[in-house]
Amino acid sequence: MEHKNHHNHHEHMIADFRKRFFVSLVLTIPILLLSPLVQNFLGLSETLAFQGDKYVLFLLSTIIFFYGGWPFLTGLISELKQKKPGMMTLIGLAITVAYTYSAAVTFGLEGKVFYWELATLIDVMLLGHWIEMRSVMSASRALEELARLMPSEAHLVMRNGAVKDIALAKIKKGNIVLVKPGEKIPADGIVIFGKSFVNESMLTGESVPVEKTINSEVVGGSTNGEGSLKIKVMKKGKDSFLSQVIELVREAQESKSKTQDLASKAALYLTIVAIFGGLVTLIVWYLIQGETLAFSLERTVTVMVITCPHALGLAVPLVVAVSSGISAKKGILIRNRVAFEKAKDIQAIIFDKTGTLTKGNFVVTDTVILDKKYKKAEIFKYAASLESHSEHPIAKGIIKKSKATWAVENFKAVSGKGVTGVVNSKNVEVVSPNYLKERKIEHKNSDIKKLIVQGKTVVFVLLDKKMVGAVALADEIRPESKKAIKTLANMGIKSIMLTGDNEKVAKWVSEELELDDYFAEVLPQEKSKKVKEIQKENLIVAMTGDGVNDAPALAQADVGLAVGAGTDVAIETADIVLVNSNPEDIVSVITLAKKTYGKMIQNLVWATGYNAVAIPVAAGVLYGYGILLSPAVGAALMSLSTVIVAINARLLKA
Repeated sequence: MEHKNHHNHHEHMIADFRKRFFVSLVLTIPILLLSPLVQNFLGLSETLAFQGDKYVLFLLSTIIFFYGGWPFLTGLISELKQKKPGMMTLIGLAITVAYTYSAAVTFGLEGKVFYWELATLIDVMLLGHWIEMRSVMSASRALEELARLMPSEAHLVMRNGAVKDIALAKIKKGNIVLVKPGEKIPADGIVIFGKSFVNESMLTGESVPVEKTINSEVVGGSTNGEGSLKIKVMKKGKDSFLSQVIELVREAQESKSKTQDLASKAALYLTIVAIFGGLVTLIVWYLIQGETLAFSLERTVTVMVITCPHALGLAVPLVVAVSSGISAKKGILIRNRVAFEKAKDIQAIIFDKTGTLTKGNFVVTDTVILDKKYKKAEIFKYAASLESHSEHPIAKGIIKKSKATWAVENFKAVSGKGVTGVVNSKNVEVVSPNYLKERKIEHKNSDIKKLIVQGKTVVFVLLDKKMVGAVALADEIRPESKKAIKTLANMGIKSIMLTGDNEKVAKWVSEELELDDYFAEVLPQEKSKKVKEIQKENLIVAMTGDGVNDAPALAQADVGLAVGAGTDVAIETADIVLVNSNPEDIVSVITLAKKTYGKMIQNLVWATGYNAVAIPVAAGVLYGYGILLSPAVGAALMSLSTVIVAINARLLKA
């Protein structure tokens, strides 16, 4: 509930900035038309001026100052309380000085008003913050998405054998629940009746659906296969596996360090410059040069207003907006800007195996002949004919490659062992290595041993009780993975694989892709710990994955990358989402992050650097040469700076 409230608060803040921007923008139009400087520029002084217009100008500016400027005024107070002056302090200071001085001029002080500069400054800063907040990731909905993995109801088996649907929250430890084919398992428990294959890949990372029989443990949130199961509930609520994953995600998200915004650093320095520059200007002109207070104050205010350039408020948000547009076209969704900026410094990338480096489905890789009377194609056709009647994931992999099959009679599935039947008047068996062990059937084929060492799944084909061949399958490696790993190596970035699969499978994939390192048989709750271990080597670490089991690790990493084909929770926990599930997009992320950061630096240098010239001139250092920077010229310089920053942002290319 707390997480949801935080998310709603963030949405409310975005809506609030949008509303304040449009209201202030509408009020700015009459302020511009009533400003003497604008009237003179348009040659409409006699047409637009009227008796008491300065008071109307004051009233409209007062509304903008307090309504449009409110976030910056409260931000100024907040930053000063925390002793961390930044962008809010700079903006708040500039608009307060401009408004206070202009109000004093309206009611008798000699000088010129800064109302239109005040209004446009507030407009631009509201726009900048609105753009920025939309670009920054809203509070992660990961915890809500995790909760959605659980069904809303469960089929409770009553003592009399009847089945009653009840709300998930009403389930108690010790209850018996029925899970029908294709349904999600409602709680952690033990199977007391039935057989089925359960897909736990989104929870454990294991690519193969796991067979569940009596006394097998099941995890809430996993998906049941073709069979019906009766489960005795052993854990629920905070003790469940899913709740523990939720807690890991929460801890990792809260512990993630937040880097300070570049623009805020620039704003801190400019705040110091503004205050110091304004005081020096006032002291020099009024106390040393002996000028009038009106002249000295005008110089001071000009310095303080010009120190807060419109461009600074847009320097980063505009680049972010352009960068987000480019990345979206490439199928890269940036959810956390701070993490995206950090992507330029990535030194190691940890890949989840299933669904990221691999496709997460079985494909046939080899067919081995054990009896030379048969050809490979014939052996495979016998296997495919039999497997065409099975729903097992291995069967699906074999069927996918088969072009034709023969008719099958007396088909029978032997749970956990394989399938049997009659094809072309021959007794055909497609069985697992365990089946051979039980029957004490041995093979001494070196090719098959090599395939098993590689971690591939091997099934054996028997015709009339005689072993004639074998078919090997493996989780299909994405063709893009190899290219991506090679490119990352050329960039000096380490590639590491983290998987729940066994050592043999992990080693085979690692060698195929030429990875720097791998960790196999890693339990879901240990994945975030592995990320921490690598971070302790003083490396900036990215993690990419697609399952619930990856969520804590994605949150713990400096940069979390989710492949779009994965679960909603992985996507919601990640900083960046790769919609196309293409490992090569990781290279694109790093390249774009480097270019985006470069543009941000260029914009910030321009947005703040021109102050080196503008501030001394505004202070009047060239007054002796007859050159005095008026507030109007200062405003024009600010506008020019904004235009340059906007054009530079648009020049960002992928």
